[in-house]
Amino acid sequence: MAFEEFENKITRSVEELYESVVTIRSIRTQRERPFRSTPIHGAGSGVIVDSKGYVVTNYHVVGGAGRVDVVTKDGKVYPGNIVGVDQETDVALIKIDGEGLCAAKLGDSEKLKVGQFALAIGNSLDMPGGATVSVGVVSALGRPLPWADFIFEGLIQTDAAINPGNSGGPLADSEGNVIGINTAMVPFAQGVGFAIPINTVRWVIDQISKDGRVIRPALGISVLNMNRALALRFGVPAESGVIVADVLQEGPADTSGLRPGDIIHSIGGYEIKDIKGLLIALSKIIIQIGVNVEFFRNGRRMEARIKPVERSIEN
Repeated sequence: MAFEEFENKITRSVEELYESVVTIRSIRTQRERPFRSTPIHGAGSGVIVDSKGYVVTNYHVVGGAGRVDVVTKDGKVYPGNIVGVDQETDVALIKIDGEGLCAAKLGDSEKLKVGQFALAIGNSLDMPGGATVSVGVVSALGRPLPWADFIFEGLIQTDAAINPGNSGGPLADSEGNVIGINTAMVPFAQGVGFAIPINTVRWVIDQISKDGRVIRPALGISVLNMNRALALRFGVPAESGVIVADVLQEGPADTSGLRPGDIIHSIGGYEIKDIKGLLIALSKIIIQIGVNVEFFRNGRRMEARIKPVERSIEN
């Protein structure tokens, strides 16, 4: 593909996606002393994911806000109603009442490849004149953040410039499909930004739309990834699964007979190779319905049936 042709492809994708990118303004109230408070104004980005007026952004953009306004590309301002939030993935779903809204095309983050082009669009530094576009590549996949606990797929790392105000805006591929929601950047580094994979975002907003919140099953255990040293100690292959480090007393796993040192390798038919796999398997399980858990104990293959409960955010 000639450079000019590729350039035209990128600009067409940006023009199309522009219609779906919004600015989000929030107001929080900070109490300074009894009977006195100060309004705190914030600004971020979002993306329309449904023509009925559903907008996705980051939780940290709207969390704790008493008022949320959504500004579309044509300058119209809509009051935003927070439908639901998920602090653990930093995702929030907002509803606005508007007509002729343009929903973005959502991609598939499972198909991403390191090195492919990525476009970050958002309200950088809250500058007037519309959204800012930056171009880079997908630098890495499945990245954890050292200061946060994002679940399931991990995060998309990109060198496309992500600045304050970009939070909640889309990271897109060269076709204009949203592949992630921009969420963080490393301020002391250059070209190190992160986005929540769109497949994770889809799962979260589906949960919020259905139940008003994200329901996460819990077994009442804490686990560690297997490694070669642990595998040798317990006499199992290193890729066998996750090892149970602790069991909550009288929790689901405890009452079903699991003990510290057990090595889980399958839940509900889903093979478990690491903690990420465990979290993905749990996301597919319905609480209060028994599920088969296969594990090793003292080199013996065993099985238990556990009825998961809903995990509270404190746990």
